[in-house]
Amino acid sequence: MELQSRLEELRGQGLGVAAISYDSEAVLADFSQRRGITFPLLSDDDSSVITDFGILNTVAAEGVGTNRDDPDVVADVAKYVSVFGANPMIVGTPYPGTFMLDAEGRVTSRFFEEFYRERNTTANVMLKLGAGLSPIAAIEGSTAHLKLTAYASDPNVTVGTRFSVAVDVEPNPDIHVYAPGADALGYRVIAFNLNPVPHVRFEPVEFPASEIYHFEPLDERVPVYQQPFTLMQEAVVSGAPDAEEALAQLDALTLTGTLDYQACDDALCFDPVSVPLTFTLDLELLDRQRANRP
Repeated sequence: MELQSRLEELRGQGLGVAAISYDSEAVLADFSQRRGITFPLLSDDDSSVITDFGILNTVAAEGVGTNRDDPDVVADVAKYVSVFGANPMIVGTPYPGTFMLDAEGRVTSRFFEEFYRERNTTANVMLKLGAGLSPIAAIEGSTAHLKLTAYASDPNVTVGTRFSVAVDVEPNPDIHVYAPGADALGYRVIAFNLNPVPHVRFEPVEFPASEIYHFEPLDERVPVYQQPFTLMQEAVVSGAPDAEEALAQLDALTLTGTLDYQACDDALCFDPVSVPLTFTLDLELLDRQRANRP
């Protein structure tokens, strides 16, 4: 349980943790004892709070209703409820996700996915909020123009994990690299490129806000990065059954890519640079995957 393993770190940032489900108090008590859970597990056995928050999964009820054989309902069940079909026991469940609340109990942000098997990790949520947890492992390096630290939000992933790979970049004094928008003027924008991996979907790279650099000799104003910044790319391990079967044969997931940039100072631009990066993440098997693994 990632939440449990990160609990002290989250509390160190002043955050409290609680999980809510439609399971009974007895079921949650048994689960917390077996898994060593020390944060509150809240029972909403009539789904009233789940309904108030607007996250009641109504597709589950449709999946056992009179229209359960309708192709559109079947497709919705596979996407929002279970690839194995609906059953009465899961009616009343919420759409899985995470709410962040302030001290007044007001929701400040929320993280929910369309496909029920895709889940944000705690570390990924914190990273996207700008309050990342300590990376378990990181790649540190430097070139003639900058220092970099590259890391994955999580050291291990499983089917449906939504995580991020980030690169912290610190340009050397009097050095800048180009930000999105500079390409319109013919400059090479810094890029974080991860190579395709079977059963992994990569979202577009997230770029932070840049600043405008005035290149006086040409009287050009160009978006650049001169101060430390972070590039982040989110990745999703497929939750589809065929992906689960394929990943069950592996022990690790390896991501490879490059950080590509062209650095300049006030007088000239240097040759383009491509820094190779490799990340190896442990693959955690689900219980049924372990049972079926040869």
